[in-house]
Amino acid sequence: MTAVMSLCCGSALAGDKNKSLGFNVSFDYFGKYIWRGQNVNDDPVFQPSISAGYADLTATIWGSFDLTNYNGNSGDFSELDYSLNYTSSLPGFQLVDFSIGVIYYDFPGSTIRDTTELYWGLVFDLPLNPSITVYHDVDEAEGSYVSLGLAHSIEKIAELSPDWSVGIEIGASLGWGSGSYNKYYWTTDQGKMQDLRLAISFPVELRDGWTLAPNLNYVTLLSDDIRAADTYRTESDYFFAGLALSKDF
Repeated sequence: MTAVMSLCCGSALAGDKNKSLGFNVSFDYFGKYIWRGQNVNDDPVFQPSISAGYADLTATIWGSFDLTNYNGNSGDFSELDYSLNYTSSLPGFQLVDFSIGVIYYDFPGSTIRDTTELYWGLVFDLPLNPSITVYHDVDEAEGSYVSLGLAHSIEKIAELSPDWSVGIEIGASLGWGSGSYNKYYWTTDQGKMQDLRLAISFPVELRDGWTLAPNLNYVTLLSDDIRAADTYRTESDYFFAGLALSKDF
């Protein structure tokens, strides 16, 4: 279940106006797997991805690999997501980019049914880069999830050596689920503000185009009804760390 704050599925390649084929690989480690406020895995996970982009189109395969037997899938992928994303400037609006796409969620070795989401999003070239992304599940949940986001980055805040520099990326997202969406995931049939996510990352530019990014994340459920209906854990506030290694080709 790929994160919204990365603008859907390794979209660093999306919106590249150079009409040449490019690739991105990422190898991420997180202390927990929290998706839209849901504690999918309370233990550490490994989440690799690979993306291929051409002009404004990006295709991504993303996976979540369980490192413990928390969900009975130790040493195996508990989730594989396949996505296709198109990003471009909104015609007539120089300060607005739009994205449209589709995500197919596959849960191998699980009783969870596969599902599909269509989405669209807008990112505004303004201070804090405000964004909105709307996901609509057209398969199992048949409901919508809306994410409002803010993000800011500074390319260089420190220099470890002539070859290594450190930046900072700060992001926040606020999620709302429709009644049918919340009924499927939370067993409450009312539209509610769902989750708040805060993240800070310190990307380190390494040699040969590799980037290493330690990060800290905080997620909390906002609705008392959703907290009471949380079938994933009795806790509804999560703080966890991660480490991401990535490279563009």
